[in-house]
Amino acid sequence: MADHLYELLSPHLPSTETNISRDPTTIQYLNRLPTLSLQALQTTEPQSLTQSAYSTLLSLQALSNRSHKSFIASADSLSNLHASIPNLTRQAQELRDVIPNLDKEAVRFSSKYSRAADNATLEQRKKVMRLSRNVDRISDILELPTLLATAVSSAAASSGNAGTSFSTTYSAALDLYAHIKRLQTLYPDSPLVKDVAAQAEDAMKEMTSNLITTLRSQNLRLAAAMRTVGWLRRVAPELDALHGDGGASMGGGALGALFLVCRLANLVSTLEALDPLRELADQEKQRRTRSLDQKSGTGSWASGHQTEKYLKRYIEIFREQSFAIVSLYKNIFTPDQSESDTAIQGLRGIDARIKTPSQADRKLDPFQCLPPALATFPTHLVQLLTDTLQTYLPNIQDKTARESLLTQVLYCAASLGRLGGDFSMILTELDETDDDETGGLAYEWEEVMRKHRALAGRLEQLTGANPTNPTGSSKGTLQATSLAAA
Repeated sequence: MADHLYELLSPHLPSTETNISRDPTTIQYLNRLPTLSLQALQTTEPQSLTQSAYSTLLSLQALSNRSHKSFIASADSLSNLHASIPNLTRQAQELRDVIPNLDKEAVRFSSKYSRAADNATLEQRKKVMRLSRNVDRISDILELPTLLATAVSSAAASSGNAGTSFSTTYSAALDLYAHIKRLQTLYPDSPLVKDVAAQAEDAMKEMTSNLITTLRSQNLRLAAAMRTVGWLRRVAPELDALHGDGGASMGGGALGALFLVCRLANLVSTLEALDPLRELADQEKQRRTRSLDQKSGTGSWASGHQTEKYLKRYIEIFREQSFAIVSLYKNIFTPDQSESDTAIQGLRGIDARIKTPSQADRKLDPFQCLPPALATFPTHLVQLLTDTLQTYLPNIQDKTARESLLTQVLYCAASLGRLGGDFSMILTELDETDDDETGGLAYEWEEVMRKHRALAGRLEQLTGANPTNPTGSSKGTLQATSLAAA
């Protein structure tokens, strides 16, 4: 029915609407027309069509106003569709061509970073990642040599002060060094730790030099000396090495000898401060020598007043410093009984010698053990004193002044004798001078010793006669010596 109606109406339709017969809406409307009456077709249907067209127009206007941008974009896309499709085809072809290369690179990456076997690349990446995680710790380790050098420099700068900061700074430096050595023990193959340890060794060498300089300082007290020696034992344990095959301590090892050498250097520098007096004494010696050569008698030159001042001050310094050195050594190193006996035998008398090793010791050590440093050190001290006395004492013509100086030497010998180093018998073998000016030095020394013993004996009798003094014999000698020294 709809087809027949369309054939009837097609002559009256515009040429552009000839293909609307296949439209479902058109077919539905043509099927509806036969159901209407003629009167409805003439009256109500045109009005209904007009109303529907107007309603449709309003809907299209509202839709255009609301979605005109989408319509424009759709129109643009539709206009570019003929160019986009070839472009998409070309890109799809390119993607298909690169897929084999991508697969090849994926296989190569998988084989390169495979965990099936030891992979050098992965190990290197692990090291880099581990380094990144531990960068703070490594930075702390790298700062250790700088901190150590700063601590050593600060301690050296404050070494002149007697406060506790000096001790604390050195202790902190030693703790840092012990930590570095611990790291070196834990990681012996690490180049970083080896480099840090090498820098720490340089700082410890500087610290050792500073400590040795401290041992040479003036007015070194027992507490400071013990602290310094203790630090040296920690910094340079090789200085405290054992001597001999028996493993027994021999006077603090090389550290004890180093201590004595440093204190001897201080003594020599203190005595060198007397150079102005020594130069005057040398001038008197030259005048005395010229006087003896010219046989002009004793009145042509001074009687040695400047030499007396020099020797008096020299003996005072020698007495004080020698007693302090030996006393400090004994208090710091505390040798055992066998060493003490050996040291005392080496100190007493001019014929004292070091014990000869037994045959068993010779077999163990064919070169024999070195003697303790304290056994030979006082001999060197006494040699300094005797050389000075032999050189300058003949300048003094006044017998009373000579006896006063020799008495002062006797008290010096008694002072060292309290530590086992009495050298009172050494001066008896000095070279005697038979000229009328000076007389025999050994004879004068014997006279001074005889007078001193007589005075000590009388004082001992006085103190021994007191019934309230049960130990008068031992105290009498001490009182005699103290009285004579006063």
